[in-house]
Amino acid sequence: MQTTLRSAITFQGVGLHSGRPARMTIRPASAEHGIWFKRTDIALGDTLVPARWDAVEVSPLCTRIVNGAGVSVSTIEHVMAALAGCGVHNALIEIDGPEVPILDGSAAPFVRGLLSRGVRRLVAPVRAIRILNSVSVHTSGGWARLSPADGTTMRFHIAFEDAAIGAQTKTLNLANGSFVRELCDSRTFCRRADVDQMRAHGLALGGIPGENAVVFDGDRVESGTLRHADEPVRHKMLDALGDLALAGAPILGHYDGHKAGHAITNALLHELFSAHDNYVVVLCDERMAERLPGAGVERHEIPAVA
Repeated sequence: MQTTLRSAITFQGVGLHSGRPARMTIRPASAEHGIWFKRTDIALGDTLVPARWDAVEVSPLCTRIVNGAGVSVSTIEHVMAALAGCGVHNALIEIDGPEVPILDGSAAPFVRGLLSRGVRRLVAPVRAIRILNSVSVHTSGGWARLSPADGTTMRFHIAFEDAAIGAQTKTLNLANGSFVRELCDSRTFCRRADVDQMRAHGLALGGIPGENAVVFDGDRVESGTLRHADEPVRHKMLDALGDLALAGAPILGHYDGHKAGHAITNALLHELFSAHDNYVVVLCDERMAERLPGAGVERHEIPAVA
């Protein structure tokens, strides 16, 4: 069955790139509502922005969605990953600014809040997008592919010159709450040279090394202790799940990412939906629903380090 929250939950913090304070409330919504954002700081016009792949405005540093009136919300990937990873299909997210709070740089605060409220079943079947034919997107920097699979699985590979990151690869079946156990507490990361460059251009103003971002400099972790030895690749997988959630329904298929970022994953969804024979929308029976991210997840499964 489709789900929503039992009651609303509010988060407050600053945006990673803007440094602006924001208050965000995730509210329950009815079946077939999907995920929408609402800008409460804008008084006139269309303030609703759909969390959907075709509303994404390409950005190299985060995922930003924009409606037809030009109203936008950015850095939505962590809260979208939390909703997908907790199995929440319907919600209205009210926010009083243009950027989602970064909190600790991971999805764990959102997951903790969602699971503290609980998930309520709705009288409507879950629809899922089953991949029928493999689709891929290649750029000079990386590539991503979606291929047929029984459940929702993911493999991700990264490679950085900084020895403290190096090459990392992880494969994960995202069924039965593994997102909560394995990925949700992994924080956003960057290189010291990238931080300096972003701040010179008025970005990353809300980033605080060690609090909401892991900063690497050559062969050392500048900002403190890692939560996982392979925290960077886990965070890339977290981002990918959040970006894939913009498909509008859970995906039954295998995602393979090689040095992929937000723009590549969104381009992959465009490629997927460019031809109807690439996929089919199915109604999930109980057995299929048990293989989706978030099915049966419990609050105690959130990692203690988060």
